[in-house]
Amino acid sequence: MVIAALFVLLALLVQVMVVNRLPLPAGGTPDLVLLAVVGAALVRGPTAGAVLGFCAGLLVDVVPPTAHLLGQYAFVFALVGYVAGRGAGGPVTTVVLCVLMAPLLAAGLAALMSDPRVTLSTLTEQVPVTVVYTLVVAPVVVWLATRGRPRQELLA
Repeated sequence: MVIAALFVLLALLVQVMVVNRLPLPAGGTPDLVLLAVVGAALVRGPTAGAVLGFCAGLLVDVVPPTAHLLGQYAFVFALVGYVAGRGAGGPVTTVVLCVLMAPLLAAGLAALMSDPRVTLSTLTEQVPVTVVYTLVVAPVVVWLATRGRPRQELLA
């Protein structure tokens, strides 16, 4: 679990210091922390995935720049970690499901809290770009997060 926590912390640092500063087309960025949580949850199960997701989400909530309420991403990543730990449908299906679920759930929570930044254009323009970028880098990040585990553990 310590290695998974260190990997999530490394993903957060790379996200904040490198990825968020890249001038990618359409203004989106991949979510490395989400992928690190999903990869760790795939090999460690739903309970560890939810705990790791909650802790990673709290880190995302407090690391600048923050423009959302404290606890929003803790809830989202805890739920995603649990779902990824269940691993229904195999690893590829689980990763795709979690990558689709996380930004939509975050946007839904923000809309429930009357966040003025959540609009129809956010859902139709920004969320799809983030999902596509995250899916593009998913094989590498999830492979790094699950490295060292036998393949049969991932499929069980």
